[in-house]
Amino acid sequence: MIQMHLPDGFLDAKTSVIAAVVAVAAVAVALREVRVSTPPRQMPLLGLAAAFVFAAQMINFPILGGTSGHLIGGVLVAALLGPGAAVLVMTCVLIVQCLMFADGGLLALGANVFNMALANVGVGWLVFRALRRVLPMEQRRATVLAAAFAAWCGTVAAALGCAGQLALSGTVPWALGFPAMVNVHLLIGLGEGLITGLVLMAVMSARPELVEANAGASGTSRRSFLAYGLLITAGLAVFVAPFACSWPDGLEQVAERLGFGHQAAPAVLTAPMPDYQIPFLGSAITATAVAGLIGAAVAFGAAYLLAKVLTPGLPSRDKNAGAAR
Repeated sequence: MIQMHLPDGFLDAKTSVIAAVVAVAAVAVALREVRVSTPPRQMPLLGLAAAFVFAAQMINFPILGGTSGHLIGGVLVAALLGPGAAVLVMTCVLIVQCLMFADGGLLALGANVFNMALANVGVGWLVFRALRRVLPMEQRRATVLAAAFAAWCGTVAAALGCAGQLALSGTVPWALGFPAMVNVHLLIGLGEGLITGLVLMAVMSARPELVEANAGASGTSRRSFLAYGLLITAGLAVFVAPFACSWPDGLEQVAERLGFGHQAAPAVLTAPMPDYQIPFLGSAITATAVAGLIGAAVAFGAAYLLAKVLTPGLPSRDKNAGAAR
């Protein structure tokens, strides 16, 4: 289980159903936005974002008190590709994590999507847009600082959603769950904000025309960016993820401290690579690296294909528009 991925057993049936209904409705709205606003040339970037977020989420970093955290990534994707695309990317990543790696429960999938694809992206995007407009500095610097602070806010918002779901389920009282979840994620959010700012700054320095899907990006530039991005993603999965911090993540630490960790239920479906390991590979390092590569590839394909299916009529229009220019 990784930071804020609720397993089955922590939530009761009514909370799981409510969260799933809200998540489905909100994701449908996001997909409609992607269908309307996403040009075909941007579809591979959605796949790259999903692969990168998947690989980055495997890398836990240590914080105070023997607890670890990792990048959620929703605000980073929203700052680069827009909120609708970010919701699509995060939803694809969460589904891949759940079905292939038993990371997050199947019955809790709606709640996890609500927290990390909706609350995180929604709150983060609103803060990002508002702050970028009012910061009295050069636009590129304002964008980076706004995204970093928005990522911190989005992390706290996701933690609030998780605490609310636990309280609604009767798993832990709000008066205990709220401060416990928020306090640990205030610290994790600092890492989220720092990583978001650094990655966004690197992207803007290398390919500024690609930020927010600027139409001026050439085909060669996009292909080069995609190739380098996939190479970095593979490097994270193979050379960094196997050596990530093994300390308990934020939710695990809270569950252990408040005494509800034992309520985690076995996975409803048998995942082929539980805990990011491949059963027939003896080396844990190799197994994690291979599992990370496979997961990143599946996440890339899921986000790319979903975006392509959503916009079946756009390629010809985009081609005609390009010819007209």
